[in-house]
Amino acid sequence: MKTTAPTTVCVYCGASKGTRPSYAIGAQALGTELVKRGLALVYGGGSVGLMGELASTVSSNEGSVTGVIPRALHPTEVSGVTPGDVIVTDDMHERKSQMASRADAFIALPGGLGTLEELLEITTWRQLGYHQKPIGLLNIDGFYEPLLVFLAHATREGFIAPEILSNFVVDSDAAQLIDKIIECLE
Repeated sequence: MKTTAPTTVCVYCGASKGTRPSYAIGAQALGTELVKRGLALVYGGGSVGLMGELASTVSSNEGSVTGVIPRALHPTEVSGVTPGDVIVTDDMHERKSQMASRADAFIALPGGLGTLEELLEITTWRQLGYHQKPIGLLNIDGFYEPLLVFLAHATREGFIAPEILSNFVVDSDAAQLIDKIIECLE
């Protein structure tokens, strides 16, 4: 399916900064690149961890930010103050649906179980034909290499169709990753 470049990118990422400074630097680089290209951000709505680095970078550079956060995580004691527009949902399922419906493409930064769950769910939705939007992995310092090795293993073992692996657009550089995602849409 050929279409125009994305206007809104959904980014999945951690509520922690992780152990390496390069993760926060990568989140900032992605935020800067989104603003530079006029792409809006939709994300999980927190202002802590990589989520906060990303959203504050986009917001402080006058980019468009929409945070989608479940009511249980909305208190500032839990997630901080969300920059930009905020959509409060009843639960995580509604949050993920809202984020997906607003996005033209998806990118995963490093993160934990929540990030991985969101990434795998949106990949499953693509496998099932619910969408044909590109899915990018910002592979900072090889963060996603173990996942890619596992997915290749599961493919060899017959649990994942080979074409599913081609659904991922992978790069360690934010600008190059966005270039690749846009190329997928042309």
